Amino acid sequence: MEIKSLVNETDLLGKLAASDQHAFRRIYDAYSNSIYKYALHLLKSEELAEENVQETFLKLWNVRSEVMNVQNLESYIVRISRNGALDVFRKSKLILSSETEIRARWVEAHNETEEKIVLDDTRRVLQQGIEELPVQQKLVYELCHQKGLKYEEVALKLGISINTVKLYMKLSLRFLRDYLSKHTDVASILIIFRLFRLL
Repeated sequence: MEIKSLVNETDLLGKLAASDQHAFRRIYDAYSNSIYKYALHLLKSEELAEENVQETFLKLWNVRSEVMNVQNLESYIVRISRNGALDVFRKSKLILSSETEIRARWVEAHNETEEKIVLDDTRRVLQQGIEELPVQQKLVYELCHQKGLKYEEVALKLGISINTVKLYMKLSLRFLRDYLSKHTDVASILIIFRLFRLL
């Protein structure tokens, strides 16, 4: 896998260790696409690869206080991604949950008012992003991830091919991820990382 290293990596890591949101976003923008391709190569699934990207950068943010010991950021991020892929293989299958179930578990486990507000704000931004999707992409997204239909069922329902359904899902996921990144702060982004199976 070929990734172009960031200029002034040591300085950037120092800022990340200090919880600098701009530094985090720079790293995400620089590496997320290549990590997606790497995860897709390992997992052979666009959905699993998308999830791997989110989990990789969530892990990076969670251990940000330790990154000053990192000698090579590229290798470090790739290792996180690889370990995440191995976890998927060990589990043998991805446990899918509906949006309602995930929300219920999140609220039950994190009942603080501030987190509820952040979660609600993030979902509001997510809904705004969904509304901006092209009509067909929006319909496919809603059927797959809000109605819980399988790709085959959506293809039959809409009279389109499964490959077209997969393409629309890929495009909508990418758009929503970018939309959320641009319209929310780091706290909200991290919630989205945790809830990204919604997407």
